[in-house]
Amino acid sequence: MNSFEIIGGNPLNGEVTPQGAKNEALQVIAAVLLTKEKITISNIPDILDVRTLIDLLRDLSVEVEQHNPNKYSFQAREVNLEYLISPEYKKKSGKLRGAVMLAGPMLARYKKAYIPQPGGDKIGRRRLDTHILGFEKLGAKYEYNTEEHFFTLQTDELVGTYILLEEPSVTGTANILMAAIVAKGKTRIYNAACEPYLQQLCRLLNRMGARISGIGSNLLTVQGVDIDSFTGCEHQVLADMIEVGSFIGLAAMTAGDILIKNCNVKYLGCIPDTFGRLGIEMEIIKDDIHIPTQEHYRIQKFIDGAILTIYDHPWPGFTPDLLSIALVVATQAKGTILFHQKMFESRLFFTDKLIDMGAQIVLCDPHRAVVVGLDKQFPLRGNTMSSPDIRAGLALLIAALSAQGKSIIQNSEQIDRGYQNIDTRLRSLGAKITRV
Repeated sequence: MNSFEIIGGNPLNGEVTPQGAKNEALQVIAAVLLTKEKITISNIPDILDVRTLIDLLRDLSVEVEQHNPNKYSFQAREVNLEYLISPEYKKKSGKLRGAVMLAGPMLARYKKAYIPQPGGDKIGRRRLDTHILGFEKLGAKYEYNTEEHFFTLQTDELVGTYILLEEPSVTGTANILMAAIVAKGKTRIYNAACEPYLQQLCRLLNRMGARISGIGSNLLTVQGVDIDSFTGCEHQVLADMIEVGSFIGLAAMTAGDILIKNCNVKYLGCIPDTFGRLGIEMEIIKDDIHIPTQEHYRIQKFIDGAILTIYDHPWPGFTPDLLSIALVVATQAKGTILFHQKMFESRLFFTDKLIDMGAQIVLCDPHRAVVVGLDKQFPLRGNTMSSPDIRAGLALLIAALSAQGKSIIQNSEQIDRGYQNIDTRLRSLGAKITRV
């Protein structure tokens, strides 16, 4: 097991550029299966989850050309369908939540698909109902192997229809969308996710030849087209808004001065405002964000004087992937705040590690935690802990960088799944972090 060893308590200063968005990359890379033509994608994050998905495509006989660590070309002339039912595929795809994104393109092109039970983070139930029910409405039938936890989907023909999603799932919307673009007639997807990742996927698909309208809204209208008409194109992945928010919190926690470059600010939604409500000052300079040195930051209250509540919400609300970061930042703010994690019932359990470091947190239930900020009067203490998932792992890393003394974060592979060369980039800001 690999670990990070951190000596905390040092202000971090300098410039940093966020990596490409992990969640977008997983979607647009899966979309290359829709055409025989070459698709070139740049600003792909060089992280474990993305590399695993690219390896899966290679195993499926997709031609993959790597131009540099962050730019690839893909050409799916022929796909090895037999590999999809092999033990090797089931084992490898079961480790990766993003493998579910292959189903939509495979249904569209080959009228059959296989979905493993989702792997990835242990943050609570991650149901596939939205995906499966959406495919079913388009005309696919499914079987579930209870022994191998594996879905098989088949269809004679996909037919456009009206789909009301029970939840605005990002991956569910993306998967259904990639099948609907070839469905006969018109498909309308209501209560669709409208995250920037999904908007980017829509733009890529339209450049390939799809006819999608309503991009950026929760009602997507898709006019089906012949899959043989799809062409190749180029695509650039957005900056990862989770990293942008993480670096904002990191600067505040360490009382550092950080300039975050090329943030794609117009796609950040309420992320800057939410961290601003924690008292963090920032200056937006075109597409960059500057976080100046702050010795103290104060949590705001609601207009009527009530304690502030921050909760996760579908876009353009505050993304659940940043709730762990915001919670850690609040431990050293001045004031009291309630965090409400609505979507995943296990994501707040990492707070016990922060409590061991000296944070004042009351875990009310699996979904809610009250944080009493220490105003940096009582710094967190270094500790040994294990990363439970990608986002909590980075939150603990930020806590360790602000803490007094040495911390060890075990199971660093979880952090590597979502963050590219994070130790190297943190050292460039002055962090004392070593990979053990």
